[in-house]
Amino acid sequence: MSADAFSKYAGRRVLVTGHTGFKGSWLCLWLKRLGAEVAGFSDAIPTDPSHFEALRLDMDDRRGDICNPAAVDAVIADTKPDAVFHFAAQSLVRKAYADPLATYRANVLGTLAVLQSAQRSGAGSVVVATTDKVYRNDESGRRYQEDDELGGSDPYSASKSCAEIATRSFAESFAAGGPLNIAIVRAGNVVGGGDWSEDRLVPDLMRAAFSGQPAIIRNPQSTRPWQHVLDVLSGYLQIGAKLLSGEHGTFDAWNLGPLSEASISVQDLLDEASAQIPQLKVEIQPDQSARHESGLLQLDSTKAMSQLDWRPLWEDQLLERTVDWYRAFYDRGRVISSDQLDAYEAALG
Repeated sequence: MSADAFSKYAGRRVLVTGHTGFKGSWLCLWLKRLGAEVAGFSDAIPTDPSHFEALRLDMDDRRGDICNPAAVDAVIADTKPDAVFHFAAQSLVRKAYADPLATYRANVLGTLAVLQSAQRSGAGSVVVATTDKVYRNDESGRRYQEDDELGGSDPYSASKSCAEIATRSFAESFAAGGPLNIAIVRAGNVVGGGDWSEDRLVPDLMRAAFSGQPAIIRNPQSTRPWQHVLDVLSGYLQIGAKLLSGEHGTFDAWNLGPLSEASISVQDLLDEASAQIPQLKVEIQPDQSARHESGLLQLDSTKAMSQLDWRPLWEDQLLERTVDWYRAFYDRGRVISSDQLDAYEAALG
């Protein structure tokens, strides 16, 4: 994997929806470094503290409802992006149970609003972020490939599957033969510094560890494909560069997942976190709601590895890098995102 592909962003206008969120803010930081003219569109600052606010990026920061076609039309017409990264979504599984209608609205209608505006405006490409949870998971332990059946046993997963079906339909109905290229990227269980989302394992652990409170854990035996945010975003950027260069068809889907050794149980992750943060306290409180939650879900990333030469570079140090970020923030009041991006780009070569 080479950083040369990222040179295509220099001087390009790029719009990131959901830019105030965890992944979106890291992507904006990286795009700025690559010389892109970056604009963002989000409804609000999602957490307090906020990685986006801590970064203090010099960029075009817009607010609005991703489900309002007029608002999306306005921001795309105004910023005239060459490329769009669509991250804006309702991305919390338990919140989706509490308000499924709002989840479907954001994840399906919001995606269609972005695609329609991009197609009308003449934007060159849209990269749509979904999740590993779009697959119909039979708990067999096999790794899912891009052409496997979509499903979704919970509102969040199903809403993302619906968004993918709508995206493919849009590409085949309106983008075929035109200038707009569309890619879907599936990844999940992304960790790294600056994530303060509620009801996610690693942010919950970091909050607990540095506040002196115990972390409440629901399902210690679940297995997840943990991956560092910069590993995932390097794949997004390579796929986006492929679209910008015209080397991509009208529509394609990509898995970005770790190698097998990174798919470990929650308990194993807790053990590793406790070794790095001795003050961490954990309480196991099994979920009594009987709501569906996958026990094992893994992606086959052969396509990205073979066609993009993409590799997860920080797979064996993802928790160490994450703990370092939060320790710097809580103990020293420092935001070391740029330092970590320096180290990651050095590893890219």
